[in-house]
Amino acid sequence: MDRVKLGTELELSRIVYGMWRLADGTDMSPEHVTAKINACLDQGITSFDQADIYGGYMAEAVLGDALKADPGLRNKMEIVTKCGIVAPVGRYSDAQVKHYDTSRAHIEASVDHSLRLMAIDHIDLLLIHRPDPFMDHHEAGVALDAVVASGKVRSVGVSNFRPWDWSLLQSAMKSPLVTNQIEISLSEITPFSNGDLAYHQQHGHPVMAWSPLGGGALMTGQSKAAQIADEIAAEAGVDRSAVAVAFLLAHPASILPVMGTNNLDRIARISDALKVTLDRESWFRLYEAALGKEVP
Repeated sequence: MDRVKLGTELELSRIVYGMWRLADGTDMSPEHVTAKINACLDQGITSFDQADIYGGYMAEAVLGDALKADPGLRNKMEIVTKCGIVAPVGRYSDAQVKHYDTSRAHIEASVDHSLRLMAIDHIDLLLIHRPDPFMDHHEAGVALDAVVASGKVRSVGVSNFRPWDWSLLQSAMKSPLVTNQIEISLSEITPFSNGDLAYHQQHGHPVMAWSPLGGGALMTGQSKAAQIADEIAAEAGVDRSAVAVAFLLAHPASILPVMGTNNLDRIARISDALKVTLDRESWFRLYEAALGKEVP
């Protein structure tokens, strides 16, 4: 499994395992979670994506129970988590409205919550989960610099930011933002043409792609893109999900797909995407099908 350098302090595996469903399954035991982690590690997938809000603010604790049961796992992993969304559930059940909080107090408290729940002494990568229309970028920037300086966080980035949101926050920081996690897939191709991917490619920021299978729609649908993916998959001896991921991996912008599934058999096949080689014409066959028309 290739690795991608983010900034100067961090490397992630080219494919990341997403834990947003970790607290949604019927089996959240440490043994079952450890089996998922090991299934990833066996393929060279060492990077794991969390967020404080996942599972109604429960998913980090589910991971923490597994890490407490097998402390040796932590040294084999890079842990990504996010903060900034306050929803009226779990520890924020008294919130009157779902909102974003990028204040220094909230960011620092969120980091401490995440460290405690996951039973770890540092977070490898902390992301601000959503752009905050009420953000004081100076305060948020100071907070992110502070958690890096404290050693609690190795590197910082954002999620779902547009280029101007990124630039605003970065302008108030000493630490570099190292990645933006955005939605990209054969079901969501707008980042290829709306300037998002171009901005990060220009500045050498590897991008993380959430929902690379279109929320599962690519696995069950019969779109033209899915049909072409099936054709390519049959030639490579894989399923269409591997082709959908390979479509992202083939792009020169160093996209890191974040793959989330609770099924152990599917987890074990995540790296099948590495068996698929797409030349330029094959990539454009998929892109044209996703676009719904011939490129101009």
